[in-house]
Amino acid sequence: MSGPRRPEGAGRRRNPPGRGRRRLKVKVKKARGKTTSQVRWLQRQLNDPFVAEAKRLGYRSRAAFKLIGIDDEFGLLKPGARVIDLGATPGGWSQVAAERVGAAQGAGRVVAVDLHGIEPIPGVVILKKDFYDADAPEMIMKALGDAQADVVLSDMAAHATGHKQTDHLRVMGLAEVAADFARKVLAPGGAFVAKVLRGGTENALLNELKRDFAKVRHFKPQASRADSAELYVVATGFRGKSGE
Repeated sequence: MSGPRRPEGAGRRRNPPGRGRRRLKVKVKKARGKTTSQVRWLQRQLNDPFVAEAKRLGYRSRAAFKLIGIDDEFGLLKPGARVIDLGATPGGWSQVAAERVGAAQGAGRVVAVDLHGIEPIPGVVILKKDFYDADAPEMIMKALGDAQADVVLSDMAAHATGHKQTDHLRVMGLAEVAADFARKVLAPGGAFVAKVLRGGTENALLNELKRDFAKVRHFKPQASRADSAELYVVATGFRGKSGE
């Protein structure tokens, strides 16, 4: 399997897909038998420039552009870096990470972890594993080569219940568990990125991370939909375990 294709002359920083070009709006032709929400979702997918660009470049999901936006802003994925990607299905973030650290060429290492299966990605070690299992951290670190990580990424999200407060708490719970793991495995100077949702408790996580990282901030990449409560917390300059 080949990795994602990059257009000739493309650098690390990219303009958002669709900028400077007008696209004709596509309508769902066969809506019979579909609910209103299903039709709305299909319509949005068909007219989403990030979906089209992901398909063109060989990325497995539009979410790849979220990590691209984060890395373009913060420069986390340096050549040779060791990266752990939690909640990696279907693999878009791992593709970007492997591409940017040079994992397929042996210059870095990327470990992708998810409860669900992931199709092979060049340069990526894939673990089909529940992150909550007691032996998961040990397995992850062995896959990383028993070395400290430079970056821990978490795009983990719980299945939506439709209840706003419940969904918020579940996503924040995943981010907090990922942050605890990151504190244990990151090398000094390392970085942590996790999906969070607006709603109040994300500030508590932010304050906790400030004790262990030199810089912590919220960031919303352009690939995150404007009407979504989704944000990412980006913590850089890990102070090391002594900072706990």
